[in-house]
Amino acid sequence: MSQKVLRYAANNKRVDITTIDGTITIQPLTDNAVRMTFSKQVYRVMPELVYVENLKNPTFNVENNKDKISICLKNITVEVDRNTGLIAYLGKNGKQILAENGRSLDHSFLGKEKTYVAEQHFVSPSDEHQYGLGQFQDGYLDVRGLSRRLTQVNTQISIPMILSNKGYGLLWNNYGLVDFNPSDNKVALKKNAESGDVTEVDVTTTNGNKKERRESNVFEADINVDKEGEYSFLLDVGQKMARKLNLEIDGQRLINMENLWLPPTSSVITHLSAGIHHVKAQLTNNDSPTLYFHKVIDETVFRSPVAQSIDYTVFAGNADEAMAAYRKVTGEAPIMPLWALGYIHCRERFNSQKEILETAKRFRKESFPVDMMVQDWQYWGKYGWNAMRFDEDRYPNVKSMTDSLHAMGIKFMVSVWSNTDHKTELGHELDSLGYFIPNTNWVDFFNPKAAEFYWSNFSRRMLKPYGIDAWWQDATEPENDDLSGRFINNGTTPGEIFRNTYPLLVNKTVYEGCRKDNPMQRTMILTRCAYTGIQRYSIANWSGDVGNDWDTFKRQITAGLGLMSAGIPWWTYDAGGFFRPGNQYNDSLYHERFMRWMQTSVYLPLMRVHGYMTNTEFWNYGPKVSDNARQCLDMRYRLLPYIYTNAAAVLMEGISIMRPLIMDFANDELALRQKTEYMFGKSLLVAPVFEQGISQMPVYLPKDTKWYDFVTNKMYAGGDTYQMPIVKERIPVYAKAGSIIPLGPSVQSTAEERDAPWEIRIYGGSDGKFTVYEDDGTSYNYEKGAYSTYQITWKDNSRVLEIGQRKGTFKGMCKKRTLKLVYINNESQNVSETITYSGKKIILRF
Repeated sequence: MSQKVLRYAANNKRVDITTIDGTITIQPLTDNAVRMTFSKQVYRVMPELVYVENLKNPTFNVENNKDKISICLKNITVEVDRNTGLIAYLGKNGKQILAENGRSLDHSFLGKEKTYVAEQHFVSPSDEHQYGLGQFQDGYLDVRGLSRRLTQVNTQISIPMILSNKGYGLLWNNYGLVDFNPSDNKVALKKNAESGDVTEVDVTTTNGNKKERRESNVFEADINVDKEGEYSFLLDVGQKMARKLNLEIDGQRLINMENLWLPPTSSVITHLSAGIHHVKAQLTNNDSPTLYFHKVIDETVFRSPVAQSIDYTVFAGNADEAMAAYRKVTGEAPIMPLWALGYIHCRERFNSQKEILETAKRFRKESFPVDMMVQDWQYWGKYGWNAMRFDEDRYPNVKSMTDSLHAMGIKFMVSVWSNTDHKTELGHELDSLGYFIPNTNWVDFFNPKAAEFYWSNFSRRMLKPYGIDAWWQDATEPENDDLSGRFINNGTTPGEIFRNTYPLLVNKTVYEGCRKDNPMQRTMILTRCAYTGIQRYSIANWSGDVGNDWDTFKRQITAGLGLMSAGIPWWTYDAGGFFRPGNQYNDSLYHERFMRWMQTSVYLPLMRVHGYMTNTEFWNYGPKVSDNARQCLDMRYRLLPYIYTNAAAVLMEGISIMRPLIMDFANDELALRQKTEYMFGKSLLVAPVFEQGISQMPVYLPKDTKWYDFVTNKMYAGGDTYQMPIVKERIPVYAKAGSIIPLGPSVQSTAEERDAPWEIRIYGGSDGKFTVYEDDGTSYNYEKGAYSTYQITWKDNSRVLEIGQRKGTFKGMCKKRTLKLVYINNESQNVSETITYSGKKIILRF
């Protein structure tokens, strides 16, 4: 397809370039971000859901010569080839960071409606590493060459954003299904005569708990590949959700997952010789599996089967710079309330007001720190599914209960769904107004009147009467990909057009409603799904209804790092797994797994326990689990000064707290290959444990710095893999040389006295700095400048520590704090000194 440039026109906002086949529009967004669209005739004008309004136009200039048109910004240059219409992107040093390799915008139909299939190809050199696309269960962090189908389902969050070690981020802007590196080769797997297992399991559904019969069968086929090489496979079971994901090629097992809920697709890359290969998959009896495959080449492809244009944005710079630009363009993430960063206690489920209060009292009595109790579903009882009403038989006085929790320094979160039973009072009203997505229980948030009605009931029935602090918006995918094949926005729009965006609109409705109706308190929303830009609505994700086994645990860390790479800063999982073994309370093998989940959760953006049909309180598992849980909670609360400063940096600097190693070690090839090690903030490297009963395991410590064991202070040189000793009480965590880490006191909640002494750890071996951030922790006064900061600087050669002048103020600020300063050079050379800091600059020499 020829896309030779014919002419161009520019103003101070954009450059329009006319080609033989369509129009390229280059819109500079920031000094290092540009949006590119390629369009023909537009059949449907799309609303702007992702990009924020009122961005200040960056300065740029256009250079025109016979070969190319260049749009030059401070930190990125866009070069459009006049002969092909293809685009290359250059970083601030003039080096190419990304180049197109072809595009197409082909006419198609969605039912009777005209649309396009949009496809964009980019060059991807063999030494490139790419991360992102959201939260997936396939176990891949580096997605270069991998085929993925981006849809929204329980345990899978699709966000078409990637980060590259080549110095760019790339956001594909399409609201529907997206195929990443699609495979056009496919084969249907046929069921053979071999019968499988039959089991009966308990499952959760939008109508409550029920029994489900599961039967497995074997499906087989042969495939023929022309050339030897790396091949990417995508297995699609042919249903909206899978129960088993399994794939063998020539007897080698490549995919093997089983859970009560799984995404319908999974992906893998493997090496094949030329010739015929036998494929076998053990799946559930009523699956209709198809296997897609292609040879991996030096190319990255995005394809959207329902589109109005090709639309993407390039963010130039290292991972933090690209992420900061992404957040500026799609919306900054507000600072989470301080109490959300403590321990969040959840179970499926509390059955009464009495249970909640008794559990909270026991947490306090037995000195388990906690900041929030969570009421999961079915508190509505006799009133029906998501009636937005507590059943008084079990919850006689919710306001009194919330007040009692607050008196104990505990916040209260409640699950409120975006679907409602048609038989409830609220459901009847929604039905009469036509506010459901047809033939579902899901509220049609694409209809502004339906969204407004949902919020008015939410506010009147839940927000205003009880003093509830936080909201759990469950199943916002919506569950089971329910937009596909349905019409939305009062029956005017095929759901496929907006297929991945439902969670964005649900959480927008709740966040903006809370800001309007409860403006003095920070909003905190826990939601199971996400989409581009959702971070601006003060949401946190968790990884959904997953199992508890070692492999599942390992995949959650990789999945979370993929979500971080796609721009979502707040994430956690159900520590211990959602689905747990029936003998969980006395199974010592499960107890060890549970504690590894728990120990790792100390170093996640949010720390939370949850479990299906489980009383998740630690004391139910015996003294060993209880004692270790206390240690984990104590460390979490001691780290809060460090965590909260990082939480502010999420907003003010656009960084992420949970950091795949590309964010700090993009030039370290071995670091880029790590799938489960990550940085927690810029100072701590976390290496979770994923094996039973081990006494040592390999840990790679990135090069060009020294590392200190966070507990023993033993020092290691970076750039090597070490067989690290493993103990049952904790996972390996290492502080980077030059780190300055503030630690608070041991407390029972964030509501305790905030003037307590801190310990400031300084790790020798490199210069360092850390800017302490503080505010009131609960309000939006920081948006008006009500916060304080001071910078702590370490000069390693002279061993001089400078604590800078405090800047700013806020109501309730700690004006004078005792600081224990601890200089760590290795396990035997530590020096400490105690001072009082009152906001004036202090200089000390160790």
